[in-house]
Amino acid sequence: MSAIKDWNAYRTALRERGRELSALHPELVKAFTALSGAAAKTQHLDAKTRELIAVAITAITTCEGCMDAHVRKAKAAGATREEIAEALGVAVALSAGSAFTHALHVLDAAAE
Repeated sequence: MSAIKDWNAYRTALRERGRELSALHPELVKAFTALSGAAAKTQHLDAKTRELIAVAITAITTCEGCMDAHVRKAKAAGATREEIAEALGVAVALSAGSAFTHALHVLDAAAE
């Protein structure tokens, strides 16, 4: 179970901290907002597909704020819990594949 018990409260607190960072470093937040906005303007992927990709990536990057935002956006775009689970399955498999491949590199290093 998630350590976050109240995702709505978490999101509210995160937004408040974002406003604080914006006051301290407005150019950084402006650039991040522009990057996020540009990535959201896809021409070849529909919103649901884009958000399912984002949800899968959040499982690997472990960004709780990203999890909250992209699960909400995926659901708003029509993604079902089952589709989210399948996207997470892809993320888990790729993460395991990455660990496996890096394990082979470790073995190479150990052989020298």
